[in-house]
Amino acid sequence: MRDDKKKEVWSKAHELCVRVYGKVVVCFPQEERFGLVAQIIRASYSVPLNIVEGCGRNSDKDFVHFLDISFGSVQELEWFALLAFDLSFLNKEQ
Repeated sequence: MRDDKKKEVWSKAHELCVRVYGKVVVCFPQEERFGLVAQIIRASYSVPLNIVEGCGRNSDKDFVHFLDISFGSVQELEWFALLAFDLSFLNKEQ
């Protein structure tokens, strides 16, 4: 079993998730709470969660598979950030 907390990628993913909760979704309008905000939150915790799950697997193939899923969630977050910017929910600094 791998130790997920020793992996730099897990640490960065955890930091990203905390930042999304604390600094990003609070900028969205209340009416997006159950729409876009919920999707962004799910994608943000999916990143470190899939790293942790992959670390618990016994084979390198399974581990890489979960890293791939995690990367997909990062791609989702990137698109959500673009959409939020285009909708003027976020500015460049956020």
